Amino acid sequence: MRELDVKEITEAIAGLSKETNVSLSEDVKSRICMMRMKETDEGAKSILETIEKNIKIAGEEDIPLCQDTGLACVFLDIGQDVHLVGGSLKDAVNEGVRRGYTEGYLRKSVVTDPIRRGNTGDNTPARIIYDIVPGDKVTITFAPKGFGSENMSRIAMLPPAAGEEGVKDFIVDAVRQAGGNPCPPVVVGVGIGSTFDGAALMAKKALLLPLDEHHEDPYYAAMEDELLERINKLGVGPQGFGGDTTAIGLRINTAPTHIAGMPVAVNINCHVARHKSVTL
Repeated sequence: MRELDVKEITEAIAGLSKETNVSLSEDVKSRICMMRMKETDEGAKSILETIEKNIKIAGEEDIPLCQDTGLACVFLDIGQDVHLVGGSLKDAVNEGVRRGYTEGYLRKSVVTDPIRRGNTGDNTPARIIYDIVPGDKVTITFAPKGFGSENMSRIAMLPPAAGEEGVKDFIVDAVRQAGGNPCPPVVVGVGIGSTFDGAALMAKKALLLPLDEHHEDPYYAAMEDELLERINKLGVGPQGFGGDTTAIGLRINTAPTHIAGMPVAVNINCHVARHKSVTL
């Protein structure tokens, strides 16, 4: 049994908090570049050029890509053969977020109570998602989630009779209703199956998948391509001003579900699709 001190997790998350907010993964950057080159609307092309300039400046000057530095979503894949020592894992994660957002001068966006509000002052607590996996390592994925896009997410408990077309229509309509609110071009995460909460989590995790890959099932891989094409024909365009580029990517996660249901969730992310992983 391998031992891992939770202080290492704190240090890793503090670093990820700062790094993830100032840089994007190569698949996201290359997809924005590709869509800019394909864009036929000159106004939309200009906005995409400005987005690329913003990404470049953020990286060079080590400043946030967006003023909304998000609610910290922390995904932990914990090996079943690792023994965590040195304190509470939850406290260690939140200390990492606290340190990263304070040392990195990142905006603190978390409120103590959903109705009565009141800022916590350090961007904690994080949203922590735990998974137990084989092995003796811990993989941390940090994904700060801005709420301009989070607010545009949708879930539906469709009847099985809605079928494939019902699922696809719901997904496209979710992006249509979002319009320019989530700062398009967006990344669309989709979860189909499981339960009410399971579909929502799958949609969130779909946002972490590489944009230059497809679902392993050819059926859903084809659906990803079709949905992306339909969404980009909506004409919402970058920042909602029209054009061919409403979304730069769409990924689907699926799971078995009950015979009486067909849950579908859509989790939208703006073009600042920030996430980064480390393995300890």
